Amino acid sequence: MRKPIIAGNWKENMTHTDAISLVQTLSYELQEKDYDRAEVVVCPPFTALRAVQLILENDHIPIALGAQNLFWEDEGAYTGEISGKFLKALHCDYVIIGHSERRKYFNETDETVNKRIEAAFRNDLKPIVCVGETDEEREAGSTEEVIGRQLRDGLAGHDISKMVIAYEPVWAIGTGKAATPEDANDTIGFIRRTIGEISDAKVADGVRIQYGGSVSAGNIAQLMGQSEIDGALVGGASLDAKSFAMIVRY
Repeated sequence: MRKPIIAGNWKENMTHTDAISLVQTLSYELQEKDYDRAEVVVCPPFTALRAVQLILENDHIPIALGAQNLFWEDEGAYTGEISGKFLKALHCDYVIIGHSERRKYFNETDETVNKRIEAAFRNDLKPIVCVGETDEEREAGSTEEVIGRQLRDGLAGHDISKMVIAYEPVWAIGTGKAATPEDANDTIGFIRRTIGEISDAKVADGVRIQYGGSVSAGNIAQLMGQSEIDGALVGGASLDAKSFAMIVRY
């Protein structure tokens, strides 16, 4: 059985003090049975990681800590970059790699995604690797071609069984226009089949694949009712503790 994983991507939101308040409130909202049901992850901005780490550890809150990105070198003359070595020192468990906003605004490519995955594994971090198509690619009928390339080139040479894959259709991120549960399930099914071709059937059956893109308390139950969907990568709704707790409980 694949245990669902619900991860909150806070993006460029939350000062370290805001982050402390959010995590504390979230911990009050969630109960032990919620953690038994799903793995819960929060991914604050870099400046809030230390504050969130201390709250999680000192208060014994069973929420995993993740980062939103990492650089592929562990140290050096790379002004402004954050390495996997730094993230592991903060006891991060997960790191998001290849988010569509990184691809769109910061020229992330399948090649750099691959290098970042290598850096994550080198530092004992679990990658949450994002794939997804734009509205134009979807309208052109290129969804499977685009995602297939992202998977084959981005994941090449790495142990997929140690990753989480997040299907995030670019046209649904931050727009309020989520994919239908059936469409999301079909595309995630394609992702699973492609992983089976890249790796093998056992890995494909075991890897957890999330859906991300305008996930809310109102649509999470329908999404999680689909056979191929193993969780959610949540954006805006993860910034409100009550909403995010409702998503975890779905």
